[in-house]
Amino acid sequence: MKFFTILAFLCLFTPIQFLSKQGFCMHQTFSELTDEDKNRLEKQRQIITQYLDENSVEKFKTPAGKLGTLRALLNSKVFRTEQTYELQSMGIVLGDVFVQDMAFHWIMVEDEYGRDPAIRFEDTSIIAFPLTMISKRIERGEEFDVFDLYNGVAETLEELIEEEKKSGSNNKK
Repeated sequence: MKFFTILAFLCLFTPIQFLSKQGFCMHQTFSELTDEDKNRLEKQRQIITQYLDENSVEKFKTPAGKLGTLRALLNSKVFRTEQTYELQSMGIVLGDVFVQDMAFHWIMVEDEYGRDPAIRFEDTSIIAFPLTMISKRIERGEEFDVFDLYNGVAETLEELIEEEKKSGSNNKK
């Protein structure tokens, strides 16, 4: 049962390209970030941090400050729907909040469609893909609050973490 819960979660939070025609997640391999991957993430963070003023730089170091910056950018409609790279850069900052607030860490996930950053809880099978959590919603024209998005995903992740702890296994990959 736990396997299917985690599989459902992975499919729920993965971009569409990670799903097979049958609705099951495809074979994925996980790896630590390379220097090139770290540089990519840093460049995407800089897309967002360029909008910080002197007073915001210190606040941005906190999870709430990061979310507040994302909210301000979303409310100001700084990025257009077709600016996928910039919107995905917001997803990287959203992922940084999970890393900072919930002890996740960045990894790379590779499958037949490519290689994308994801966040992973410790060495478990609990993985989420924040890269597209914002961009997909914007592209679909959804109205949402980034704090609510974070809190909803965080609640689901916490439930999965508790379930993982109760089962006593780490599902190491």
